Amino acid sequence: MTPPLRYSKERIQFGKPIGQFQLQQKKLSEMITEITKAQLLTWRLGVLRNEDRATTAQISMAKRNNVDMAIKIAREARQMLGGMGISGEYSIMRHSMNLESVITYEGTHDIHLLITGFDITGLNAFK
Repeated sequence: MTPPLRYSKERIQFGKPIGQFQLQQKKLSEMITEITKAQLLTWRLGVLRNEDRATTAQISMAKRNNVDMAIKIAREARQMLGGMGISGEYSIMRHSMNLESVITYEGTHDIHLLITGFDITGLNAFK
């Protein structure tokens, strides 16, 4: 069970688990939706790669999308945990720091956008 989900079931506020509040369920629902979309994108790209049909632009787009999605979810999860989100008890801050480094070593967000833009327009913004 993920830390935000576990916390939303364990943390009692106003006599009930915070997971019973609409905003918490909305956040968790959006998180699982985005994660599932990223998994489907990665799966499809893997199929294309196995068939030698994946392009550099598709790989770049998937990297950018999935890292961006992951950092947004990590930030939202940290907020859902409140003060506990910055404690050592939950690993959200460690995940956030790891994702920040991935943004750098996988290529910056903007570079991946330029690769996608070149693929769309055929016009090289790098020159």
